[in-house]
Amino acid sequence: MDQQAATRRELIRQLLRTERVGTQEELAALLARKGVLATQATLSRDLARLRARRVTLPEGGSVYELEDQPAPGATSRDALGELRALVSGVEHNGSLAVVFTRPGAASAVAMAIDRARMPEVLATIAGDDTIFVAPARKVSAQALLKHLQSLWSQKKTGTH
Repeated sequence: MDQQAATRRELIRQLLRTERVGTQEELAALLARKGVLATQATLSRDLARLRARRVTLPEGGSVYELEDQPAPGATSRDALGELRALVSGVEHNGSLAVVFTRPGAASAVAMAIDRARMPEVLATIAGDDTIFVAPARKVSAQALLKHLQSLWSQKKTGTH
């Protein structure tokens, strides 16, 4: 790889870590402001080599992020609280925590949980208005429930 490509890719890496970049056109404009001109084909190859991927934001729209680093504005633990209006309840069955949401919101809330990379969560599975949240190893469903309740100030269960 030549030095120009390496420099351009490092700049792309920095931009994806600090800016919300939704399209290759936006990326090209940001690079141009830094004095780097690149075609769409070049950016496409660079993004593939950097293993960048497009992710949907909970509030709508999508941005590029790097495999090892969430995009700016991607859901963090603090941002999960902003989804409070979408969550109607949280319960557990001894094995899994279950998050109930407004119809159609489960996917966005599950993605937010996944992207927050909470150590208490192993994985999520979302339907239309229900999310199964598997606790991480050595985390009880009850402990996970309490953690999820604290995110959304859900003090009572069974509100679905």
